[in-house]
Amino acid sequence: MAVKTTYDAGSISVLEGLEAVRKRPGMYIGSVSRKGLNHLIYEIVDNAVDEHLAGACDRIHVTLEKDGSCTVEDNGRGIPVGMHEKGMSAARLVFTTLHAGGKFDDSAYKTSGGLHGVGSSVVNALSVYMDVQISRDGAVHHDRYERGIPVVALEDGLLPVLSKTRKTGTKINFLPDPEIFERTDFKGEEVKSRLHETAYLNPDLTIIYDDLRRETPEHVEYHEEEGIIGFVKDLNKKSEVIHEVVYLKGEADGIAVEAAFQYTNEFHENILGFCNNIYNAEGGTHITGFKTTVTTVINQYARELGILKEKDSNFTGADVRNGMTAVVSVKHPAPRFEGQTKTKLDNQDAARVTGKVTNEEIQLYFDKNLEVLKSVIACAEKAAKIRKTEEKAKTNLLVKQKFSFDSNGKLANCESRDASVCEIFIVEGDSAGGSAKTARDRSFQAILPIRGKILNVEKASIDKVLANAEIKTMINAFGCGFSEGYGNDFDITKLRYDKIVIMADADVDGAHISTLLLTLFYRFMPELIFEGHVYVAMPPLYKVLPARGEEEYLYDDAALERYRKSHKGSFTLQRYKGLGEMSAQQLWETTLDPAARMLKRIEIEDARMASDVTEMLMGTDVPPRKAFIYEHAGDAELDI
Repeated sequence: MAVKTTYDAGSISVLEGLEAVRKRPGMYIGSVSRKGLNHLIYEIVDNAVDEHLAGACDRIHVTLEKDGSCTVEDNGRGIPVGMHEKGMSAARLVFTTLHAGGKFDDSAYKTSGGLHGVGSSVVNALSVYMDVQISRDGAVHHDRYERGIPVVALEDGLLPVLSKTRKTGTKINFLPDPEIFERTDFKGEEVKSRLHETAYLNPDLTIIYDDLRRETPEHVEYHEEEGIIGFVKDLNKKSEVIHEVVYLKGEADGIAVEAAFQYTNEFHENILGFCNNIYNAEGGTHITGFKTTVTTVINQYARELGILKEKDSNFTGADVRNGMTAVVSVKHPAPRFEGQTKTKLDNQDAARVTGKVTNEEIQLYFDKNLEVLKSVIACAEKAAKIRKTEEKAKTNLLVKQKFSFDSNGKLANCESRDASVCEIFIVEGDSAGGSAKTARDRSFQAILPIRGKILNVEKASIDKVLANAEIKTMINAFGCGFSEGYGNDFDITKLRYDKIVIMADADVDGAHISTLLLTLFYRFMPELIFEGHVYVAMPPLYKVLPARGEEEYLYDDAALERYRKSHKGSFTLQRYKGLGEMSAQQLWETTLDPAARMLKRIEIEDARMASDVTEMLMGTDVPPRKAFIYEHAGDAELDI
């Protein structure tokens, strides 16, 4: 095959219209996994919520249709359908042009979640079809697209009218494109969780959810009059709370701030941040402003009340937040996010205003509610004492090791010290570990064998976690420490590997080992997951050797079924029950070679749901676990 070696004007490609979105969908929706799939719904819903923020909508209806499509309908003003200066209906422009919308000045929307003007057009580009009905100006206007291309002829540049109506609003039905997404079945639980969050953040809004895909359709209505106070209560519904929810509200420089918090008798913090109704999974400046101010205020009160003496050091931020559940929501007229998926707020004025409002309002509250203040300080005091005790334990268990990082007897480290290219594979068992050490590319791939199943950290105390030999070895190998409720020694910048890959057998025991490791990472090193460093290797389940032709690896039962249907001749089938059954060459070809392997990156879209499910599946309370298993048994994959 001829290879073009010149680089000239002919080498430059221009992607017209929405073609760029289909070419690089991850740039616009984060990924083509189910997380990205659900994001399509959120983009359309967020536009409807913006209508609510503008005072024009109080009802949103989301329907997961039987055919796999989704319908989002609101009773807002309806997308403008009049003639735009570009020579076409404004609505057509919104759905076919990136960075076209009503969010770029203050005339239509004071605050908005959809600020880039790409949401509707991106959903359009990534759908098999999108059908639009806009009720406005006394009529129902209709438009339709197929993979982003209009299929309805304009009439003098305007959308055709279906009928007359007195209602206003927008109704959008779209079917995700299987050419783009790995899966096209929306995850109902995640969609419901997101809609429920949105209802908490907008107490005057009603959101209706219908799932028509089920044998018995599911119908839920979300209307939360208590707002984020109810949100915090919901987050703490399984915990022992120490006081009533504290609610703070204020505005400065055009930025509105709401915060609600409550302390529980538990040793972790759970602080969720939102900007213009968008969940900021990685926090941002508003969360920083809230945390810093709360820490400062609690330390001031602790000294005024004589709880902290002159010789005592201040409580750390982790001490003060230990046991805190909080929701911080800001409405910002011009927010800046890191990325289109809006995972982190970047405005410095958000930190200043959030801090100012928090400082003023929290002092007004504590001055009137001294007993709540004392209970909060008691939480910080208890956390500080435990932290100091645990710091000694950490020193003994993690620093005074009898072995160095490179010679601990288990880790087969790689030669490179450039973390950006290095990978570490966690392998169970000496047999698989031996094969992996032989198969790997030692220049950048490290192998860490572990023996058996590690400790279930969801059920264990911190001293048992730190005393576990396998966990200590992993903490030592990764190099970035760990975080937990009594303090935070975790520093992601010290991570020695860009990829941490769990490589377990494709059986029940292997799945259990993977789950135990993921529980460890989620509870004690969550940044590894949130910043995309944790992967699960996907070794093949089968190897087929046809009577004629080349051998082939198959990675799941669906692939085997496709092979059987497409292959006419006889073939020999080999089933891999464990990694130890593979030769070093086979392991390299299927699981270690970056050019040929399949890895699944672990992602968390909904931190609240992830925490609840982890606690349910790995904790000590049996009845909820049984109920969850029965409910989701149909989703399970059996290994028989």
